[in-house]
Amino acid sequence: MTDYASAIERRFGDGGPSGGNTADNELIHRVLSRKTVRRYSDAVPDENLLDLLVGAALSASAKSDFQQASILRISDPAKRAAIGALFPSMPWIGLSPVFFVFLGDARRLQRIGELRGKPVRNGTLEGFFNASIDAALAMQTMILCAESAGLGVCPISVIRNEIDKVAAILELPDLVFPVAGLCLGYPQGDGFVSLRLPRAATTHRDSYDDSGLPTALDDYDRRRDARHSVPKEQQRSNAEFGEASFYGWSEDKARQAAKAEGAAFPPYLKKHGFTFD
Repeated sequence: MTDYASAIERRFGDGGPSGGNTADNELIHRVLSRKTVRRYSDAVPDENLLDLLVGAALSASAKSDFQQASILRISDPAKRAAIGALFPSMPWIGLSPVFFVFLGDARRLQRIGELRGKPVRNGTLEGFFNASIDAALAMQTMILCAESAGLGVCPISVIRNEIDKVAAILELPDLVFPVAGLCLGYPQGDGFVSLRLPRAATTHRDSYDDSGLPTALDDYDRRRDARHSVPKEQQRSNAEFGEASFYGWSEDKARQAAKAEGAAFPPYLKKHGFTFD
């Protein structure tokens, strides 16, 4: 089995294409094999390395060269502790050696318009969408570069669930919003490779077709359960939905999505400069 085939089997296990005779590429192999890391050593990465990672992140593609991503590093212990206290089930938020917040920054382009006498209304849906994607691209670029330097990371999108409190801690102005946080540091022990949905369910050619989704989900649920079975005491919302005799990934995610996480996020955005016109 080639290195690609082994990595793809760990990632998907779907019996699909395995890279064939493709020439070895270190970056592709690294991405296929990447792990989520939630436990870190006490060692703090060198400041020069962190500066390079920020530079690499801000070198990511940006819509129309508007450059609507900003990166906020939280080094103040009080602010780190305050954010971590909002999410006690995720202690790595407060304990990771480094914590960044990637911001969608629709404010800067609007200010540029004001400074140049060209009125810009950037609180539109287009402005929000572009700023969100710019921030996400910057974060993903930092993730890949950090991992290539031997660091481990864990993205934290849950901060949007407490947007009012997080924004106050971070002192964010109107038209600037968190897309996600990012824990970063040297791994303490191995992370884990998360099994992804079969590619037959997530890749399409020429037209979108999800007719095979029920079968693909059932297969995926069984294979994922064999690797990472969820104990009965960790099933979500049993009081509302009842205890499932088989609790696969799709059952877990359907229950999670049904609880409407992030309900405070749209009202927050509308109070802070976004009209979504």
